[in-house]
Amino acid sequence: MVAAIAWWVWRELSQQAFDWQLAAHTFARLRWSWLLVSLVPIFGTYYWRALRWGVMIRPVKPRSSLANLLSATVIGFTAITLFGRPGELVRPYLIARKEEVPVSSQLATLLLERMFDLLMALLLFGFALARVNASGMAVGPKLTAILAVGGKLLGFVALVLVIVLFSFRHLAEPARRRITEALRFLPEHHFDRAERLVRAFVQGVESTRSDAALLLVFFYSAIEWAFILACYWCVVQSFTGIHLTIVDVAIFLGFIAFGAVIQLPGIGGGIQVAAILVLTELFGTRLETAAALAFVIWIMTFVAVVPVGLLIAVKDGLKWNSLRQIGREVPL
Repeated sequence: MVAAIAWWVWRELSQQAFDWQLAAHTFARLRWSWLLVSLVPIFGTYYWRALRWGVMIRPVKPRSSLANLLSATVIGFTAITLFGRPGELVRPYLIARKEEVPVSSQLATLLLERMFDLLMALLLFGFALARVNASGMAVGPKLTAILAVGGKLLGFVALVLVIVLFSFRHLAEPARRRITEALRFLPEHHFDRAERLVRAFVQGVESTRSDAALLLVFFYSAIEWAFILACYWCVVQSFTGIHLTIVDVAIFLGFIAFGAVIQLPGIGGGIQVAAILVLTELFGTRLETAAALAFVIWIMTFVAVVPVGLLIAVKDGLKWNSLRQIGREVPL
């Protein structure tokens, strides 16, 4: 991600003069009150994530502790910011330890959560595509290519997700057997771990067999993403040189969310790159202002949780090295 950001910024700076004075002036004119308000919805997302996780682990833990889930969620996202993708493993490990359930079951829950988040990202991206196509907005060359293939890719990924969720919800045992047989080529040690993970995933999907539970998971997912949208809107309001409506912000978030999870060509990795690209090519924002907004969004959505997460980790008796070790190796 860092390499992609560095390459993209270097190329843009080499092709046009970057006005550092304008960038500094943009930061100087920030409305800090809006940034403080943006903390409310972004921290609210962790609450809704914890509630959703509680629904998804009911097959292994019918009555989980919301406090345990919430603290593990905050620490987990702190670990992602500090350690990158290996930090993803911290949250399921901590929940497994706190709730006394198998780690494999929580890794499977993490996978299930990612699938629902991807569905929400697809819905947002579909909304963005529809609005851009209907409004006839002027689009830059890179986003034009994305729009050309975005609809087909959107439909394909959505279809795959629906098939996977439907198969595991209604045909869990046959699907488990087929996947297990397909993994027979793995060495015995790796096969055993993969089999346990598949079995745990099947068990986790059992939470969606109940229509009420499935609706609840979708409801919590929708609320979570509504809170993310609210955070983005507050951050945009803090910039005096950017004027986007709530619909514009939804389009902006749709492109960023889909680009981040699918790694679209031209967007690559990192919300910073995606944000700058969409702002400059779709909304005609100056590169300097777009770069400043992308940086602030990253700070508010990823970095702001770090102090809170570290405090909770210290309170729970966790140390920096222990979090790093969890991120490197989690037993199944």
